[in-house]
Amino acid sequence: MLDFILPVAFTMIAIAMILNLYRLLIGPSRPDRILALDTLYINSVALLILLGLYVQNTIYFEAALLIAVMGFVGTIAFSKYLLRGNIME
Repeated sequence: MLDFILPVAFTMIAIAMILNLYRLLIGPSRPDRILALDTLYINSVALLILLGLYVQNTIYFEAALLIAVMGFVGTIAFSKYLLRGNIME
């Protein structure tokens, strides 16, 4: 059953990442682009977790955790820059 579900999930997440990349490049405003980048981080975390399940290796879970943390910090920094014009106070 898992042999059928994992390729379908890979395909769906890859399509979602392509759509996020489109929104990131073509997005009508800066907040839309920041949200697209955040969603791209989330999709890459999901893709890494699926890859870890597929190859049965736990190193991908650690990489997914690092990308999630970096994505969170990046989204906060971009949002703060957009609202205030600077990151450090």
